[in-house]
Amino acid sequence: MHAVGDKEDVLPETSKPTARTHAMRALIELRKRILNGDMIGGTRLFEVPLAEELQISRTPVREAMSRLAEEGLLERVRPGGFMVRTFTRADVIDAIELRGVLEGTAARLAAERGAAPERLEAARHLLGQLEDCLPPGSQPVDLERYSDLNTEFHKVLARLPGSRMVERELTRTVHLPFAAPSAFLPNFGHDLTLAQTQHRALVDAIANREGARAEAVAREHARTARRNLEFVMSGDPSLIGQVPGLALIVD
Repeated sequence: MHAVGDKEDVLPETSKPTARTHAMRALIELRKRILNGDMIGGTRLFEVPLAEELQISRTPVREAMSRLAEEGLLERVRPGGFMVRTFTRADVIDAIELRGVLEGTAARLAAERGAAPERLEAARHLLGQLEDCLPPGSQPVDLERYSDLNTEFHKVLARLPGSRMVERELTRTVHLPFAAPSAFLPNFGHDLTLAQTQHRALVDAIANREGARAEAVAREHARTARRNLEFVMSGDPSLIGQVPGLALIVD
C-alpha cells in the first residue's frame, strides 16, 4: 500500500483487488458519516486528511467521493474537491416521487413483457419472509430484518422487467437516503401491514399481466414515504435525527 501523499497512486495489476476493497471501505464509511449527520451539509471534504484518517491511499478516497457525487450526496466544487450537499423539502419529495415513477414503470414493463418465473418466485419468497417479520397481535416487529428484506424485495422488483437501464436508474435513485424503500421504517412500523398488502397486490398484478394496475400500486406504495416525510417534518421534528439522511434537509 502506498503511503498517503505519494505522487503516484496507481497500483500494480496484482494489487487491484486490494485497491477496490479500499475504495469500497471508503465509500461505505463516508456514506455512513454523511447519512448519520456526522458530516453536515456544506462540509468540504479533502482527500489527504480523509486518506490519513482511513489509513489508505488517496486514490480509493477519490473514487469513493466521485461515487458519492454520482449518488447525489456530494457535489464537486471549484477549484477542486467535494462538498456535502444539502436538500430542500421539495428535493426530498421529488426524489420520493421519482422512485415511485421508476418503480411504477418497472412494474408495468414487467407485467407487459412477462416477468421471468424464477424472478417472480424470488419476489414471492421474499414476501413470505417479510410476512414472518410481522407477528400477530401486539408482539414487536423485527424491524431490522424487515428493513433488510424490504430493501432486497425492491431490488428484485427493479430486475423483474429485465431492463438493465431501468434497474440502473432505480438503483441510482434509491441511493438517495430519503428515497430508499426502508428509509422510514424505524419510526413507522404501523404502516407495515399496509405495505405488505401493497407488495402482494403488486406481485399479483405483474404475474397476471395487469400493467396499469401494477404501475398504479407501485406509485401509491412509494407515496407512503411522502406521507411519513410530511409527518416527520411537520408533526414531530424530533424524529429527524432518527431517519438516515434527513439531517441534510434545510428549509
